[in-house]
Amino acid sequence: MKMVLLSYTDLMLAATLVIALALLSVRMKLSLWKQIIVAASRTTIQLLLIGLVLKAVFASARFPWIAVMAFFMLLAAGREVTARQKRRLTGLWGFGVGTGSMFISSFTVTIFALVAIVGNRPWYAPQYAIPLLGMLLGNTMNGVALGINYLTQAAWEQRRIIEERLILGQDRNQAIMDIKRESVRTGLIPIINAMAAAGIISLPGMMTGQILAGSPPVEAVKYQILIMFLIAAGTGFGTLAAVWFTSHRLFDSRHRLRLDRLSDTGTS
Repeated sequence: MKMVLLSYTDLMLAATLVIALALLSVRMKLSLWKQIIVAASRTTIQLLLIGLVLKAVFASARFPWIAVMAFFMLLAAGREVTARQKRRLTGLWGFGVGTGSMFISSFTVTIFALVAIVGNRPWYAPQYAIPLLGMLLGNTMNGVALGINYLTQAAWEQRRIIEERLILGQDRNQAIMDIKRESVRTGLIPIINAMAAAGIISLPGMMTGQILAGSPPVEAVKYQILIMFLIAAGTGFGTLAAVWFTSHRLFDSRHRLRLDRLSDTGTS
């Protein structure tokens, strides 16, 4: 099957749909047209730039450049997690917890997949390492952000209940355990829904892209199953780590609730 190459004219035709959506937003007074245009512009610029960067990285295939790019992707994901919190940990903790959790989960799962499953030589070949890490970071970022946001919000709203449990003799883990469980559930719901709907309600992006590029459908399905399992593991481990680190930070060594370690960003 021959791959159909897209021209810039084709992309401009697709862009007219986004412009039509922005105009409809103006018509309905939704106050969203600026966000739609800015988001579409960012998507175009960012993807074109990353295409040029990937072209250079693929051409060199040197580990230091791949490591630099992976580190940059991690920092960008950490910033997004921090920006999505209504109440985040103060100081470097606000950035460090999410970033560290994603590093522990996404990088570990990616390296495991590259070495033990894909088995390419060298294992850090950019055409495998960068896409895998990108998909893992993107999905793990959502789970971590949702988990941390629920935890900090619930801890703030239920602070009296938590303090009463502490007074009754529970330690910090027992006092906040219900909130931690629900935080992890919140972080995992999107990937659970995605796995449940894959193949019946939706065709996942990677599988669709491979089929459009001419890959046999069965081979595309195998890769998509692999990716879904890796994403589930990365999201799960990352959310668990983020919730644990955040809940630990909300208490001091004497098991006292320290909500002064949270700052209200005013975002939702």
